[in-house]
Amino acid sequence: MNQLSGAEAMVRMLDLFETRYLFGLCGDTSLPFYDALQRLDHNITHVLTRDERSAAYMADGYARVSGRVGVCEGPSGGGATYILPGVVEANESSVPLLAITTDISVTGRGRYTLTELDQEALFRPLTKWNRVITHASRLPATLRAAFAQMSSGRPGAVHLGLPLDVQREPVDDTEIWGDPALARCPAHRVAPDPAAIHAAAELLAGARAPLIVCGGGPLISGAEPELRGLAEVLEAPVATSISGQGVIPEDHPLALGVVGSNGGTLETREILGQADVVLFVGCRAGSVTTERWQYPARDRAKIIHIDVDPAVIGANYPTAVGVVGDARLTLQYLKDILGRSFPEPPTRELGRAAVARARAAKFAAFRELAASDTTPIRPERVVHELQQLLPRGTVIVADPGTPCPYLSAYYQVLEPGRRLFSNRAHGALGYSLAAAMGACHARPGERVLSVMGDGSFGFAVGELETAVRLQLPVTMVVFSNATYGWIKAGQKSSFDARYFSVDFSRTEHARVAEAYGIPAWRVENPGELRDSLARALECEGPSLVDVVSQPLHEARAPVSEWIA
Repeated sequence: MNQLSGAEAMVRMLDLFETRYLFGLCGDTSLPFYDALQRLDHNITHVLTRDERSAAYMADGYARVSGRVGVCEGPSGGGATYILPGVVEANESSVPLLAITTDISVTGRGRYTLTELDQEALFRPLTKWNRVITHASRLPATLRAAFAQMSSGRPGAVHLGLPLDVQREPVDDTEIWGDPALARCPAHRVAPDPAAIHAAAELLAGARAPLIVCGGGPLISGAEPELRGLAEVLEAPVATSISGQGVIPEDHPLALGVVGSNGGTLETREILGQADVVLFVGCRAGSVTTERWQYPARDRAKIIHIDVDPAVIGANYPTAVGVVGDARLTLQYLKDILGRSFPEPPTRELGRAAVARARAAKFAAFRELAASDTTPIRPERVVHELQQLLPRGTVIVADPGTPCPYLSAYYQVLEPGRRLFSNRAHGALGYSLAAAMGACHARPGERVLSVMGDGSFGFAVGELETAVRLQLPVTMVVFSNATYGWIKAGQKSSFDARYFSVDFSRTEHARVAEAYGIPAWRVENPGELRDSLARALECEGPSLVDVVSQPLHEARAPVSEWIA
């Protein structure tokens, strides 16, 4: 029997669970862990970030695109507090993320030790599962439990605290074992109750105008083929939340697009409002997707809800049929049963013709704005040029401000899978760049697009150095309008344009990027936009395009409360 230190055991266990990237930032309490990473032979690449928040966002982006657990780390004290925004975003977005924060020694607690705080209490309400390891002998079992929690049931974030003295204590090497299948999500699929499946099939079979609304669940489950097959059997339109984009190619004749208050349009809302049976799949039916639970209307449509988390079902809508189960398994069972009922596609009041009319109207209005040569440059023009230039499978990460409603409404994701995403759970600024860098590690060699507002740029600017140091193929597009646009638009629509403390001075983002050694272009003329974007996309490493753009409070953004 041989013994390892706690720090060495942590490295061995992470390697055993096929951790290939560890995003993080050094600190005093992490010294034994970093020394073990340096000395031992393993397959983990440590990605040094400039901010613990960015480390968590990188792990989040990596997990969303790879389908594997994303792992980040940081030191005690400020490191533990800085990493929190990324942890809570991942947890609420059902992203499997492991956050490791080193800590003061167990023996130093209660003695006014520098950086002391109660990490377990801090992370408890923000994670799916949370432990501070108080003895090294428990470390291997705790890691095994952590990976099982992250990748089973509803995925989520786990936090582990690793005290300094625990990193130095001995661990029996016979305890170093685990199942690497738990590093992928979902690790264990939950089969639905056959009675619930038959009840759902019966209701769908009798529907006059069924419609499917998908959240991120089918993407996490890898259920894109099953979803498409069911939609075609039912001849039912497929709408998505922002997090659900990619469950069906958006040029499919049944793909309605994003619905809701952020990225939905009046045309898509109208179709949703006509449905008599709505099937929610892996979607929490939250306030954004349903426009504060107005669409679908509770008194018009019967609800079937499929989710792996039983707490979601019935939380926001009276539910005719609830089905607890993995999206891929459940949709396959439904498709098989209904396929026998409908050997030929049924005639529906909502179907391909209704979807085609709604999409035609939506994109006619979009193209009119996208063709405008007015200045500042309209956001629609940027989306149009990106649609023309980007390869079909390009991954795009949008910050939640200006980019999100335009990309979710009008950028068509033509390949199934997680191709376009934003941090929709909490909507913190500064997510896009770091998450895009994580996505670069999930798809080595492929160019990833980060689209952000200038407010978000201010949050994330330090990671430009990381992108240059690692020569990551990430192209940044900055909407420069010198304001916190979402808030200013809200002040206009709801507070009679009483603008207060939302404007800031304009930054020369291209010059900032060039100071870091990044090729960059500043665009004020719409006629120069496509060429600048094309040149940026041809760069081998990072690149940036600074677009002087129309602010949201002056625009016709697809946000329902502003339209109203």
